[in-house]
Amino acid sequence: MDSRTKNRPASHVIRRMLEDAYGTDSVCTTPDAVQELERGWFNAVYAARLRDGREVVLKIAPLRRTPVLTYELNAMQNETTVLGLLADRAGLPVPRLHHVDTTMSLVDAPWFTMSRIPGRNLGEVMDEKTLTPVDEAARIRELGVLNRRLNDIRGPGFGHVGGVLHETWRGAFSLLIADLLGDAVRAGVDLGVEPGRITAVVDAHGAALDVIRTPRFVAWDLWPGNALAEEGRITGLVDHERALWGDPLMEAAFMNNEVPIFPCAEEFAAGYGALPNDGTAPVRRRLYSLHLLLIMTIEPAFRGPQDPGQALWSRGLLAGVLASLEEGAPPLAP
Repeated sequence: MDSRTKNRPASHVIRRMLEDAYGTDSVCTTPDAVQELERGWFNAVYAARLRDGREVVLKIAPLRRTPVLTYELNAMQNETTVLGLLADRAGLPVPRLHHVDTTMSLVDAPWFTMSRIPGRNLGEVMDEKTLTPVDEAARIRELGVLNRRLNDIRGPGFGHVGGVLHETWRGAFSLLIADLLGDAVRAGVDLGVEPGRITAVVDAHGAALDVIRTPRFVAWDLWPGNALAEEGRITGLVDHERALWGDPLMEAAFMNNEVPIFPCAEEFAAGYGALPNDGTAPVRRRLYSLHLLLIMTIEPAFRGPQDPGQALWSRGLLAGVLASLEEGAPPLAP
């Protein structure tokens, strides 16, 4: 995917970055030694082969002058913090962090390198329709198992893992919403609803957020497109820049009632297992869907010319979720 946030240095700069990370003698000079991984929509990402045969990944943040959403300002710091946190956790196939550069000396942006996990993007494989229904269901159930392991990790406070933490989930979540509403104003995005209604509905349902007293690791962006698979199993979980300490119900797979974008959500739930339900779950799920739909509506203004269909689709869903919360959010099926 293309986006104005992607910071693509010249090939000689990329080579210098790899030399800084691994040493001059380790870097291959053949033209095919570095390839851009184009699927993502935010950072520029490159796969590189070193002289000793190792496969590594170089990830480069947007240039500092590039407008991004407020929560994305420290996305790279968030991801490197997460990779450090998860490095020694058994049963979690995440890349190993190798080198971090925040000096801005080679490019006007931070960057880092990490190990490259073998496997193909599970989202791409599913799009190709080459998996049998049984195999596809098994991979999504496995994704549910892995997501549960992530959610079982407890944190020191609420908020993005590499950012400022808050004492309450209500406070952290309210700030996430406020930042997005500010982003919409900054980019001149028409949300289709009055921003004050969104603030009011989050305030009105604050007691439901107060139920969450233990910060849990939330991947938030864990779906098939951020998983790698090979030989009938999931080999890697990637792209952790949006992870936060919060409520596991915020995971993408649990929002399908309002935002139907997660494939085989029932199989995911079978792998994940039951979540506690104290009666506030339907309200919280709608609040988290509201947050996701705000991002989906605002994000295209920061990425550059895109298919206008996403913003129109998400804006329509946003109005519906907001209305249901204003009406008192009648219970949904668990």
